[in-house]
Amino acid sequence: MKRIIRALPLVMAALFAVGIVSGCAGNGDSVSTGQYIDDRAITAKVKTKLVDEPMTKARNINVDTYRGTVQLSGFVESQEAKDKATEIARGVNGVKDVKNDLVVRGGS
Repeated sequence: MKRIIRALPLVMAALFAVGIVSGCAGNGDSVSTGQYIDDRAITAKVKTKLVDEPMTKARNINVDTYRGTVQLSGFVESQEAKDKATEIARGVNGVKDVKNDLVVRGGS
């Protein structure tokens, strides 16, 4: 009985550690912590490259990344700008796919 009482804190600590570690693992509906960080880094890189390209007018473009797939949304002034935004996003390391939902509307 004394062995069980002495081992109880160790067993509880081990179960707690397993719970913490398994909580960080991803499942089919969510992303792991590492994937989330990777997606955030991809989003930042795409936004930076869009800002560096005058044709894309990045302030009107939203960028979201989920599991390496970049989604572009917002407005651009021409089809060329829309195509350029796709090209820029595809050129970023780690991007698996690009979903371009940008809407072309004429410049002012």
